[in-house]
Amino acid sequence: MNTANSASEDPRTREAAVMLQVYGQLPFVPAQATGCDLVTTSGQRILDFWGGHAVAALGHGHPRLVQAICEQARQLIFQSNAVALDVRAAAAEQLVGIAPKNLSRVFFVNSGAEANENALRMACLATGRQKILALTHGFHGRTAAAGAVTWNSADSWYGFPNTPFAVDFIPRNDVAAAESMIDESVAAVIFEPVQGVAGAFDLSADFVAALREGTSRTGALLISDEVQCGMGRTGHYFAIEACRAEPDLLTTAKGLGGGIPCGALLCSESVSKTVGLGSLGSTFGGGPVAAAAIIAVIETIKAEDLLANVRRREAEIREHCVTGPVRSVQGMGLLLGLVCDRPAGEIRDALLQRDILTGTSADPSVLRLLPPLVLQPEHVRRLAKALGAIAPKT
Repeated sequence: MNTANSASEDPRTREAAVMLQVYGQLPFVPAQATGCDLVTTSGQRILDFWGGHAVAALGHGHPRLVQAICEQARQLIFQSNAVALDVRAAAAEQLVGIAPKNLSRVFFVNSGAEANENALRMACLATGRQKILALTHGFHGRTAAAGAVTWNSADSWYGFPNTPFAVDFIPRNDVAAAESMIDESVAAVIFEPVQGVAGAFDLSADFVAALREGTSRTGALLISDEVQCGMGRTGHYFAIEACRAEPDLLTTAKGLGGGIPCGALLCSESVSKTVGLGSLGSTFGGGPVAAAAIIAVIETIKAEDLLANVRRREAEIREHCVTGPVRSVQGMGLLLGLVCDRPAGEIRDALLQRDILTGTSADPSVLRLLPPLVLQPEHVRRLAKALGAIAPKT
């Protein structure tokens, strides 16, 4: 390949020539980003209500995060878990400090799917059981165990000849079904307090309470998947706090490192006693740069009072953005679904023409919002104005 010529081509063309074509891509190429704005190679400035799939928790280029990453990279860019690191210990301490009070142990990984894989493995090890319950419409990742508990994956992309355990799905928000399906054969129930891919669908507190009661009664474990809805996105550090329940295990990723790939699994002291040397492992999990990023994200959420900011922006979106094609708003915090009067893809495209980036979901009528936690009132006003300019369907 002539690298001089290829460098002048559109990156979309270059990627298509050498990469597996498994992603639907948007019609622009980002060149740089700052705050809540993306700037494309053509000079277009786009307001980011998507946040890189909920990854850009602090927005783009936050100085505290950038400084932490650069300083750590200069000091020590990598050492594995074969040695202890001060920065890794500090990241774990910070994470335990904001987690539900019963979660006192951390295992660092690289992604949400990896966190869920290990949570499911720990549940099987701890209980000796071979059945997992998940929820209809839930999404937990694309690896073997995480994909097995993802709704409808077997009908579309799962690909493995067998699942690693028996799986069944509780209809979401069906308390009676939860009470009858959770029995002594179940190792764990895994759920998202706010189902992200499903369109920011928030589960009822009564249903979450039924999951907690059923798992406690039968000796099963409750896994709260907060890969998308955790790290302040709902106006709480973790969404399960809004349900007033404590899980046995909790997974998080995406916004955890503000853009640096990382994930974490947290568990109770009692669950931690079921694993020992060699039970789990991850080469890059808890690496020093990722650990520094985690510390910076948590410290910034605290220092800038971003939980309160999230709650204020949610209230503004609910008040001003039910306009034009939007019929209602669901979800929590800045993980919101705008229920539209037509396919959400049409609204996403219309907003992008107005320089606002949003996303779709598995529900064809729901437009998903995952903006940075630093979103400001003027950004909400701009979204509301753009939505209001799109005529409702008659």
